[in-house]
Amino acid sequence: MICANIILTVKEEFASDIDDIGALLTQAGRLSRQEPGCERFEVYHSQSDPRVFMLCERWESQQTLDAHRLAEAYTEIYMPKVRPRVDRVPHVSTLLE
Repeated sequence: MICANIILTVKEEFASDIDDIGALLTQAGRLSRQEPGCERFEVYHSQSDPRVFMLCERWESQQTLDAHRLAEAYTEIYMPKVRPRVDRVPHVSTLLE
């Protein structure tokens, strides 16, 4: 199992795009949850800092995560429309409980 928690912070110059970015992440999350091997894909929006989003993902295996990176949510939404407008800090994690 691969657990990934990714913190996304909207770049200052794209602060006016926060609602659009949230909608894109929501759409990408819905598509990702339909992919084979996706056990969890949650999109959070910070209540204390509107520029911050967090993705909590759980994938069955490295192979299913690799396949996700070739799928529509990643290639048509996340990479071209979200990634250029955010700073990204990934945390591949171990589930303790």
